Amino acid sequence: MPELPDIVVYLERLAPLVVGTKLLRIRLANPFLLRSVSPAPAELEGRRVERLERLGKRIVMALEADLFVVVHLMIAGRLRWREAGAKIPARLGLGAFDFESGTLLLTEAGSKRRASLHLVHGRAALHALDRGGLEVLEATVAEFRHALTRENHTVKRALTDPRLFSGIGNAYSDEILHRPRLSPFALTTKLTPEEGERLHAACRATLREWTERLRREVGDGFPEKVTAFRDGMAVHGRFGKPCPDCGAPVQRIVYAENEANYCAACQTGSRLLADRLLSRLLRDDWPRTLDEIDGG
Repeated sequence: MPELPDIVVYLERLAPLVVGTKLLRIRLANPFLLRSVSPAPAELEGRRVERLERLGKRIVMALEADLFVVVHLMIAGRLRWREAGAKIPARLGLGAFDFESGTLLLTEAGSKRRASLHLVHGRAALHALDRGGLEVLEATVAEFRHALTRENHTVKRALTDPRLFSGIGNAYSDEILHRPRLSPFALTTKLTPEEGERLHAACRATLREWTERLRREVGDGFPEKVTAFRDGMAVHGRFGKPCPDCGAPVQRIVYAENEANYCAACQTGSRLLADRLLSRLLRDDWPRTLDEIDGG
């Protein structure tokens, strides 16, 4: 799932390729990709791209005449930059955006089609797609604490709730929580001020460090290997492997369509949380669908 660091790098590498050029055509291989009715794709074709923006986990192309292309990659959506007029892949392809400088392909792995495209007119319509989460990299400790404790959730759920925090999903929330040694299932209203400060610092450090890592990995190219499972991660996707800090095996909780990865020795006082016990503990606090986490 592309999260804040991935989206930032996508935008940085895409900007020199498309900003200042015209969007010549929008091609849809899957009609369910387009989730808006008006404006029609033809109304955006021929418009020049003025800038790129991030809206949570969404990529926004701002065009002339106050028109916006909004792409949400969700779980398995990915972007590919190819030569102008490139063919949309038969199996994975959802659509293509043809520019004067080349073609941006939108693909999605798997059988479920969650990626979405909205075409909107006006800044107010764009803001209507904003889930309202706090931008952690811009927030003070007090602002972070206020968002964190606005509702009583587990910290894992709070960090991945796009109404509370912008751009954080399943993968980086695991990495964030490992850094200050906090259990994913600690309740937000029970955190001490000192724990809240540590979590705020961990969010900022983790997101910045991974953004820099991805920049170095991509170099001058275009991101082609965007994944939620990366070498160098402490716990996410490392079930059964040794924690890089203490050597204990990384644990995993799977519930509905979601999962949490953690080090019991570092984060939960060596207590293992069984799925059945956890489901009773969390009840309605654990997201029932991936959309609840990744809808930002």
